[in-house]
Amino acid sequence: MTTELLLDHLTKQLRIPTIAAQYRSLAREAEDRNLSYEEFLLALLEAESESREDNQRQRRLKQAAFPVHKTLDSYDFSLMPSLNRNRFLTLSKGDFVEKKENIIFLGNSGTGKSHLATGLGIEMIKNGYKVKFISAAELVEELLLANEEHKIGALEKRWLKFDLIIIDELGYVPFTKVGSELLFQFFAGRYERASVMITTNLEFTEWTSIFGDEKMTAALLDRLTHRAHILLLNGESYRFRQSMKQKEDSDM
Repeated sequence: MTTELLLDHLTKQLRIPTIAAQYRSLAREAEDRNLSYEEFLLALLEAESESREDNQRQRRLKQAAFPVHKTLDSYDFSLMPSLNRNRFLTLSKGDFVEKKENIIFLGNSGTGKSHLATGLGIEMIKNGYKVKFISAAELVEELLLANEEHKIGALEKRWLKFDLIIIDELGYVPFTKVGSELLFQFFAGRYERASVMITTNLEFTEWTSIFGDEKMTAALLDRLTHRAHILLLNGESYRFRQSMKQKEDSDM
């Protein structure tokens, strides 16, 4: 068996596909540049490592299940002067997750809350964190189904594998009494154990309309806001201002 066939067999056996694909071209490059054996080996290992990191990022991105891929770079911060882009880049490094803190986006409909939450989540995935995106309505549906099947504990345990859960559009759809109680239990289960990010169009004083019970709502807010970054997005619709800016640019 030739050397190349042996290399192909061993790289397949050892499951190092990037080295298998690149060792020939890198060997020729090493020869042309008169690299040492150590430098050639380093180039091979770096290529394999970078490929694995990229594959892991892609898997985490797919697992996050973002409905739309929106980045922080595509958000026009000039249309929302109250927000600081550098603050978002700082948050994306994940220090708040390490501290088991939460983030709450609070603002009117159309102000870009979901866009920013998605963009922040994508940046965190790039930085190695496991993120999951789900609407509040979908989460309650999952909780109700798990409760009916007596699997609520297993579901919550599975959710705890994520460093951050982004719960979108809390307050857009009312819940049943059981659904509200299960959602409260879900948030309580993550309290000081793992982080959540919430987008909502309701002021905190209006959360009773979601959960019904005033005491339960107060207890929930106490947990969620205890160690939280509260980002306010109020005023005119971001989407409206963005469309108007695009129109002005096209008219110039």
